[in-house]
Amino acid sequence: MEAQMGAPDFWDNNDRAQKHIAKLNGLKRAVNPVVAFRKKVDDLSVLLEFAEMAEGAEQEEYEKELETTSNAMLTELDALEIASFLTGQFDRNNAIFSIQAGAGGTESNDWADMLFRMYNRWAERSGFEVELMDVQDGEQAGISRATMMIKGENAYGYAKAERGVHRLVRISPFDSNKRRHTSFCAVDVVAEVDDDIDIDIPESEIRVDVYRSSGKGGQGVNTTDSAVRLTHIPTGLVVVCQNERSQIKNRATALKVLKARLHEKKLDEQRSEMERFYGEKGEIGWGSQIRSYVMQPYQMVKDLRTGVSSTDVQEVLDGDLDKFINAWLRAGCPRHRNKEIQMDDDE
Repeated sequence: MEAQMGAPDFWDNNDRAQKHIAKLNGLKRAVNPVVAFRKKVDDLSVLLEFAEMAEGAEQEEYEKELETTSNAMLTELDALEIASFLTGQFDRNNAIFSIQAGAGGTESNDWADMLFRMYNRWAERSGFEVELMDVQDGEQAGISRATMMIKGENAYGYAKAERGVHRLVRISPFDSNKRRHTSFCAVDVVAEVDDDIDIDIPESEIRVDVYRSSGKGGQGVNTTDSAVRLTHIPTGLVVVCQNERSQIKNRATALKVLKARLHEKKLDEQRSEMERFYGEKGEIGWGSQIRSYVMQPYQMVKDLRTGVSSTDVQEVLDGDLDKFINAWLRAGCPRHRNKEIQMDDDE
């Protein structure tokens, strides 16, 4: 691929050239860390030989260096292993994150706002960029829904682990009697798809509504009918975008998100798991949650899919989600490998 960049006609098609460079850089980011790690392993082998030949105080020094270096490499190896699980077709793409408050009024709206903050913090910790696409305030507090784009290498690969219903148990700050309340929110994650994906949506299947943007906005945002809501009539999927001043830009972004959701919906139908993520999504309530966040009567965040838990609820709400995401990625990998092994045995 680097050799192809030297061809005289490489820059004749700028879009094609940019895609080529982006793909090459992605491959380098995947391969170079593995190559560098192998070199460290070779260097460690040499250090081990020196330690075996040394004696006394010199041997102790080598052994200390071996321990320090190998411990650091274990952390690096863990990151390489997690990255190796991100082999899905769109894992490297940006992620479109949607948060929807469940039944419960102000309680659920406040919980949706807490999740919105948590995922913004997680994206910041992970080095991703966040672009807010739409947010609908709750009647008294919090938000009823929000949609944002998380941009960065492997954003969807990691973020897809958060798709599902999240449950909060706490003493309600909105209850004068200080009773314990349970709230639910649904989180949906789809990959941003590019124009190469063959999704044709006839104009007759889309209802377009335009209205004045709500919430915070600069000059021109809240004074014109720039916000766009697209409804896909056959499926009922709704996409709202109001972050741009231009109605044309908002419509283009909303259409891109709609295509991404329709593509993910198609994949879910092929996997016969559509009920888990789309359509009615089941009831946003008991029995369908993937993770529980309990603040009273004890402190515990537990992922019900993997069993991973944390007693530091505040740290998790501040974006410390990697332990849950990594465990989910690891839990999915052995099943995939077992299927491949079974297939080979059958053949």
